[in-house]
Amino acid sequence: MLLLNRKDIESIFAMTDAIEADKKAFSMFSLDKCKSPIRTNFKSENADGSILYMPGYIKDLGISGLKIVSVFPENHKYNLPSTPGTVLLVDDKNGLVNCILDGTYVTELRTGAASGAAISLLANKGSKIGALIGCGGQAESQLDAMLTGCETLEEIRIYSRNKDKRTAFAKRMQEKYKSVKIIASPNSDEAIDNADVIIMVTTSSVPVINGDKVKKGALVSGVGSYMPNMHEFDEKTLIKADKIYFDSKDAVLSEAGCIITPLKKGKISESDFTGDLGDLINGNIPSRESEDEIIVFKTVGISVQDLVTAKMIFDKAVENNIGYEWK
Repeated sequence: MLLLNRKDIESIFAMTDAIEADKKAFSMFSLDKCKSPIRTNFKSENADGSILYMPGYIKDLGISGLKIVSVFPENHKYNLPSTPGTVLLVDDKNGLVNCILDGTYVTELRTGAASGAAISLLANKGSKIGALIGCGGQAESQLDAMLTGCETLEEIRIYSRNKDKRTAFAKRMQEKYKSVKIIASPNSDEAIDNADVIIMVTTSSVPVINGDKVKKGALVSGVGSYMPNMHEFDEKTLIKADKIYFDSKDAVLSEAGCIITPLKKGKISESDFTGDLGDLINGNIPSRESEDEIIVFKTVGISVQDLVTAKMIFDKAVENNIGYEWK
């Protein structure tokens, strides 16, 4: 059994690889070539957090697996990751666990890559301005994916309700990504003003953007909300949207309050949904059809992303003799 920590994975697997993995995962999901049940979510009764179990199976890759991932927003106070996780890969020919991976980093990669995949497929060519709302544990990989998915971006605005946090994050990201301008915005409206690509990665119970400020032609990716009480999107953005895509419609309508609530209120209807991103990748639904279209992508994450990503990492690790062999 191979053990792979974050440094092992970083040495062999880049965001470009993760975006490729997510596109493959979404395609397989839409072709019904995997089993990816809705996750089991236990709300912690001892802290402000959720413990999630995400199983899956992919016959064509010869693997099953399980990701245990938790969301504990207050973990930063204890110098712990806000989304700790572990991924187990199981060989479907003998039932043995053949790899255990750092699920925190796998989650960061594949979650960022979902936005990256959507951006590469749906953002306007030549987009210049990006906005990132939220500075938590998933933010850095989202920024990485934004820049990987759209290489023409010249400026990224960062907003979080915590001034010190957004300022520190923007400064750290500017040191990492020297080829683009990265700035902290004083409010959400300024962050998204004239932005071509907007990513929201918060667990907010109230909308974090104002749809009136979303420009024509923008792509808006909602990443953070994964429970019925979470509402990153505002209704105006969804009403204005010309197309709405999901990673999995069934998963989103089971979990994401920012879609469930306006649907129940009649502000939007299922006829407004374009379909899953995998259907677009497979050529079964349309992509962007004009530069003025406002496009929304909502992802809550599905286990097939973790399995395909983990399998690609495992294969590369074996090829490069990376990791610790636990016998």
